[in-house]
Amino acid sequence: MARVQLIAGNWKMNLDRAAAVALAKAVVEQAASVSGVELAVCPPFVYLDCVGKVVAGSAVALGAQNMYHQPNGAYTGEVSASMLCDLGCKYVILGHSERRHILGETDQQINKKVHAALAAGLSPIVCVGETLEEREAGRTLAVIREQFEGSLAGLSAEQMQKVVIAYEPVWAIGTGKVATPQQAQEVHGELRKLLAERYNHQLAEAVRIQYGGSVKPENAAELLQQPDIDGALVGGASLKADQFMGIVAGAKF
Repeated sequence: MARVQLIAGNWKMNLDRAAAVALAKAVVEQAASVSGVELAVCPPFVYLDCVGKVVAGSAVALGAQNMYHQPNGAYTGEVSASMLCDLGCKYVILGHSERRHILGETDQQINKKVHAALAAGLSPIVCVGETLEEREAGRTLAVIREQFEGSLAGLSAEQMQKVVIAYEPVWAIGTGKVATPQQAQEVHGELRKLLAERYNHQLAEAVRIQYGGSVKPENAAELLQQPDIDGALVGGASLKADQFMGIVAGAKF
């Protein structure tokens, strides 16, 4: 069975309420004529409710950018998986490189969140990726394996099928640099091999692996045509509906 590509927009810490609603409306409107690919938008926490109302019942799913692993309690400033479900979220981004490298999240913390998200019925988009220094030192595949094993530890085959993996080389995020299709495909192929080693070939072929890192309409098609790239986790280009949908147009069907 062919994997359905997932193009998800990570709006990060951008926009105000009016702009978020307007962007969501524009994406929903343009997505109405799209088939064969899945779309999601991931606004900041404070706009999940208003954006969720716009995308409800449309071809666009709602996602969050993070969550805490505890179900409730005295965790000031945190948001639980059940709260995200309450607002209509289907996806949650976990382990984004900005959270790993700016906010110091570890594989173990991310792993707790992955388990909590799955327990609540959310599909986690789990990010992995190497820094420029790690790539130049020839450690890319070792770093990917370490993050894969740590962030996705203890998942059953059934749970793993509900996870989306996103490969996002840290050196390509917000820099304008982008991994070549060959560089991206190499890592995606390695991730699929890791899935086959841990589980089986059938599951490895079913799990979706997105690419993230300065994806734009101009480079999307070449990246998304690679055999093991199953969509994109889009940052800056997701803040403009036309650019985001230009990337969607590059998806393989």
